[in-house]
Amino acid sequence: MAMILGLVASMLYEVAARYIFNAPTIWAYDVSYMLNGALFILAAGLTLTKNNHVRIDFLSSRLKPPTQHLINAIFYLVLFLPALGFVTRSSIIAAWSALMTGEVEAISPWAPVIWPFNAAIAIGLAALWLQAAAETLRHILGARDASAARAPGVSLPH
Repeated sequence: MAMILGLVASMLYEVAARYIFNAPTIWAYDVSYMLNGALFILAAGLTLTKNNHVRIDFLSSRLKPPTQHLINAIFYLVLFLPALGFVTRSSIIAAWSALMTGEVEAISPWAPVIWPFNAAIAIGLAALWLQAAAETLRHILGARDASAARAPGVSLPH
């Protein structure tokens, strides 16, 4: 929520600086994409926890819950966890490298250091991977006994 407030505040400041005072900032674009990107990726694990990701399940929703759980477990084990693990590992390496080298945003006139943004991506992806691992276990349990796990496609209350 603090990132949303920071994003709104920076955009309001930029609009006022640009249109009222005719003095645009050089940092507003960088701040907005970094905050928006970090917010998006840090929310991914929580969204998976609440089962609010968009899914196309017009076929699988017609199957019995244990079969749905089995399909989801196979998907997580074979495709999602390995791919997400590879991307997460790469993002951790990129964040560490940016921190160690003092890397800056190369295409920005402001040229901020990039490691905080890369670190937010790495943390968000790692949290998503951990939640996906928990979801995999839930689906494995649900495939064995559908009453042992929340049914696929059922969202948790907010």
